[in-house]
Amino acid sequence: MDSFLNSSFIKNATAVSGFDMFVGIIVSFIIGFFIFTVYKKTFSGVMFSSNFGLSLVGMAMITCAVILAVSSNVVLSLGMLGTLSIVRFRTALKDPFDIVFLFWAITSGIIVGAGMIPLAVVTSLLMGIVMTVFVNRKSRTTPYIIVVNCENSDIEDSVLNLIESKSAKSTVKGKTVSRTGMELTVEVQLKDGYSKFVNDIINIEGVVNAVMVSYNGEYMG
Repeated sequence: MDSFLNSSFIKNATAVSGFDMFVGIIVSFIIGFFIFTVYKKTFSGVMFSSNFGLSLVGMAMITCAVILAVSSNVVLSLGMLGTLSIVRFRTALKDPFDIVFLFWAITSGIIVGAGMIPLAVVTSLLMGIVMTVFVNRKSRTTPYIIVVNCENSDIEDSVLNLIESKSAKSTVKGKTVSRTGMELTVEVQLKDGYSKFVNDIINIEGVVNAVMVSYNGEYMG
């Protein structure tokens, strides 16, 4: 019994106090949940994935536990480094912006596990403010694409004049001409969210149809 209690396994298990483990895991959970809340608030994609959001919480807690473990034993840290070096993640991220939240969760877990809880809290608060302010600011200036099919160049001028007068900013991004008519692709920024002028476009004589969609501003062409 004495040999068991004096074994290296028991000594390693008690290298980190129970209080430190409890505080580290709880703080990493709170920070991870805060990251999840910011991610949910700033999400601007098509389909929100709650699984990805919850994985941010788990990632912060697991990273904290790993750092607590490796900080108590040099041999364990080398073994953990070798194990993690062969891990490969194959899940593709739908939005490159999600990488920021992944690194945020991982970094927070590392900092909490290292015992620098005030740094983790301050960093997370500042990151949350920056994300909320700038992402929401970007969403208020979301550009839109208007695609109009019309019959000739005279109607094209009427359409462009109407769009220019009713929108805050407009730029022709593409133009396709065929024997049966033409297709205009125009990027616009709305005035106070006003979009009913698209209904007026279809009332112009010679306009076949008009479609307006939002996009992320990364126009390729």
